Amino acid sequence: MSDFIFIRKSRNLLSSVLHVVLNILLGMSSIALTVITGSWLFGILLVLLSKWRMFAVRPYYWWLNIKSNLVDLIVGSSFVLVAFSAGTTVLPIHIILGFLYAAWLVALKPLSSELATKVQALVAVFIGATSVTLLFAGWPSIALVTASFVIGYGASRHVIVQSEDKNFGLINLIFGLLLAEIAWISHSWLIVYSFGESGIVVPQLAILLTLFTFAFGNVYLSVLKNDGKIKAEVILPVAFSLLLAVIMVLWFSNPIFNV
Repeated sequence: MSDFIFIRKSRNLLSSVLHVVLNILLGMSSIALTVITGSWLFGILLVLLSKWRMFAVRPYYWWLNIKSNLVDLIVGSSFVLVAFSAGTTVLPIHIILGFLYAAWLVALKPLSSELATKVQALVAVFIGATSVTLLFAGWPSIALVTASFVIGYGASRHVIVQSEDKNFGLINLIFGLLLAEIAWISHSWLIVYSFGESGIVVPQLAILLTLFTFAFGNVYLSVLKNDGKIKAEVILPVAFSLLLAVIMVLWFSNPIFNV
């Protein structure tokens, strides 16, 4: 019996190590393929292939699986698109993106606590908004607005589906529309902050949407958990987020960064 338990534990350990290694390879390879080929297509295909289990069921469940995995799809696709936007010359940003995507897959994505779920949603909004801003800056506003709606819907659902709110469909749509509205207002004045020759660029819109998501999420969850009342502990982080957003818009919107 002890030999059986030892063999079983060894197999479990081997499976865990193999899982970690494969996720690290996925994170690095998706970015490397994008840089080498100069196309986002191969990186996105690799991300989709890693989610093959979504479609390994009857077609009836495909849409539900897509919604359940939307945050992971947004994060993976966005890392690839940001790498694509940085060009085919290898820059520090490409290495950073590879490590960050691997860290997402290995360390953050498997977590399921309430705090981890909130952080996952915020990461999806930030990296998602970054990628679509860089990709759709020169496109008609409908592209950025639609993408922002999808990001907002996915992030909201990811958090609220685990809450006590059973009618979360409407709030997900509302939150998606709110992010879409902010994106539409910002479309004519998209600002990005660049950092020297590193290739790192951070769109102002990505920061604003992340701050708004943080503030909105804290307020909504507080109301949900406290019978319609907002607890005092959420006021400070929400006020800080809104103040930071106002400061950024008023004093850090120099046209030299305009896309």
